[in-house]
Amino acid sequence: MRLPDREGIWIKEKKMTQVEYVASCKDEGIDTWASVMLLYNSALKEIGTKIEILNDEFQHTHQYNPIEYVKQRVKSPESITKKLKRNGYENSIENMVEYCNDIAGMRVVCTFTSDVYRISDMIGAQNDITVISIKDYIRNPKSSGYKSFHMLVSLPIFLSDKVVETKVEIQIRTIAMDFWASLEHKIYYKFEGNAPEYISRDLRECSVIVSMLDDKMLSLNEAIAEAQKEEE
Repeated sequence: MRLPDREGIWIKEKKMTQVEYVASCKDEGIDTWASVMLLYNSALKEIGTKIEILNDEFQHTHQYNPIEYVKQRVKSPESITKKLKRNGYENSIENMVEYCNDIAGMRVVCTFTSDVYRISDMIGAQNDITVISIKDYIRNPKSSGYKSFHMLVSLPIFLSDKVVETKVEIQIRTIAMDFWASLEHKIYYKFEGNAPEYISRDLRECSVIVSMLDDKMLSLNEAIAEAQKEEE
């Protein structure tokens, strides 16, 4: 039995921005909020699969996993509304997709600082990922002591009749950095962003200790690798 020729109906859809996608949903009478959430959740699935494949390949090639664990989340409606208000924007879905760049967020936690940059390079080299911006808080920590490597990227989400470029914020950090950041978040949440100065000072001191720990563990790992080479 001969299969029908389908080539004629395989029309390649033009990519559209998230703002254009919201407009098209409104024109078609489709629930815009649910549609946008579908995009963000799909983007996290795509990025998660890419990172998993990279980690598996690294294990296959080098017998080493640079990634300890991955976390992901989509910002809650309450958090989105607060951010828009804080930045002086009206609460609308159009403003949400245009000005809230961290609605879809992924955290990649690595063993060593060198792994952070290795993973970021591998993500940035993917042909279908566009790196919009980078913030290196490892080399340039925040005044609070916060350290992490942030990438804002976009990637195409292929729907049945549309291709939508969707933004995801990726945070890459070491285990020690993640421990510090988690503790800082809990403290500042408890004090609603107004922690006493002595607590902020202690957190900054802990950040220095975390950096020393990361540097020491990286040096130790390099020494172990060098010793293994000499034995071969």
